[in-house]
Amino acid sequence: MTRILLFLGTNMAVMVVFSIITSLFGLDKAIGQSPVTLIIYASLFGFVGSFISLAMSKSMAIRSMNVQLIEQPTNETERWILDTVHAQAKEAGIGLPDVGIFQQASPNAFATGWNKNDSLVAVSTGLLQTMTKEEVEAVLAHEVAHVYNGDMVTMGLIQGVLNTFVIVFSRILGSMIDNAMRGNRSGGGGGMGFFLGNIIGNVVFGFLASLIAAWFSRQREFRADAGGAKLAGREHMISALEALKRGSSSEDSALPERLQAFGISGGHLSKMASTHPPLDDRIARLRAEG
Repeated sequence: MTRILLFLGTNMAVMVVFSIITSLFGLDKAIGQSPVTLIIYASLFGFVGSFISLAMSKSMAIRSMNVQLIEQPTNETERWILDTVHAQAKEAGIGLPDVGIFQQASPNAFATGWNKNDSLVAVSTGLLQTMTKEEVEAVLAHEVAHVYNGDMVTMGLIQGVLNTFVIVFSRILGSMIDNAMRGNRSGGGGGMGFFLGNIIGNVVFGFLASLIAAWFSRQREFRADAGGAKLAGREHMISALEALKRGSSSEDSALPERLQAFGISGGHLSKMASTHPPLDDRIARLRAEG
């Protein structure tokens, strides 16, 4: 579940930084009160923030999870993982992903990258130690399916649209607070009330937008399960999800919040905010599709 929460967290941080910069340098005043100008500005910065986050996702995942890339396999396990991922990528018709391993006691994996021909698939040491070879192959197939489905770009586009609405509503809130503090007297709309309202709006509306993004992520997760079943076999995919259920009780099982959306296993979040459907629902969906 590492992939999306990294993306969402980075995106929100970029949005807040953009908001502070535009306020400090007076760009908000230059935008003026024109709805058309505001929408153009919001769309521009909304999609810029989203795609900066997308472009940074691979390098940030490697650093934050301390992923050790397999460039020259040093043992049979590394060679098998690299060969398996590359074979699945060729079958799916995508570029060969970078492959890596990260230290984590619980079973987990994730895929990320800004497009399907420049991606990363990484697995935890715990996953390699607790799953059978067939189950690991299914997990890898699930991650390759995420890449094939273009989930990173899809979520980037969705987040760009959401960012646009966040910017618009944040500035409306800022203007309302600024007018209230001025006693509804005209004054350019760039006072402290606007600055504070804008920042608060970015945080509050950004959180609401993340709930919408999480819903879309859950739907993409079902698709990745189906893709993993096609590449590695339905029963192996079901077996891998059941193994994840057994290993999900560990407190170490959750990936960092900003990375979770593109992983194999979800974190301990409420159902509405989770980027992954419950494992029981995913298993039931695969059984029903069989």
